[in-house]
Amino acid sequence: MKRAVLFDLDGVLLDSHAAQLATLAGFATSALDRRVTVADLPTGAATVPRQQVLAELGLSGAINDDGWDAATATASLGTEVFPFVGETLTALRAADVATGIVTLRSRRRVGWLVPPDILDLIDTIVCFEDAAPKPAPDGLLLALRQLDVAPADAVFVGDTEPDVHAARAAGVRAVGAGWGFAGPDALSQAGANLVLPHAAALADVLLLLLAGAEPPHRNSKRS
Repeated sequence: MKRAVLFDLDGVLLDSHAAQLATLAGFATSALDRRVTVADLPTGAATVPRQQVLAELGLSGAINDDGWDAATATASLGTEVFPFVGETLTALRAADVATGIVTLRSRRRVGWLVPPDILDLIDTIVCFEDAAPKPAPDGLLLALRQLDVAPADAVFVGDTEPDVHAARAAGVRAVGAGWGFAGPDALSQAGANLVLPHAAALADVLLLLLAGAEPPHRNSKRS
């Protein structure tokens, strides 16, 4: 039986909260021709669509991709994956569990943000241009088809409400990454099967889930 763990990227594998906000502020500064700081961004700016954030700042119309790329590249220079990521992916591979990323980032931007040694541990990556964005289940289902894994034999680790909704729509168990953007309470309310407040022993927890066991000492929500 093939098994898989799928991950969202930002906030789950990538410590990018500050960079997300800096990208929004930098792009808005250039597009509006006035100074926009992170403090000027609306509450929850990192967890809602960028078009909505920019519209609240007074920017309407299509987003210029070249300008957004420039803001992303600059803001993300110091962005790194979380310390647990390499160890977790290595342990999953050793257990013969396939891994994938399903992200709203473009494939080009993923290459800027994730180090090559981490990318080498990922079996498939589904990006913005590959499938309808979450909360639609399309990206998760595409990743599972590429991995030849049934939804019932997979889990998805995400940190926002759309991640949870996408997983449940795909028939995949939703694991809430409480260390990410939305926080544990929002993930529980969205219907995550399991919410992890932190990433300690993450590979062990995921392997227990895939084996059908209940992980100990965790804030769980059964479907």
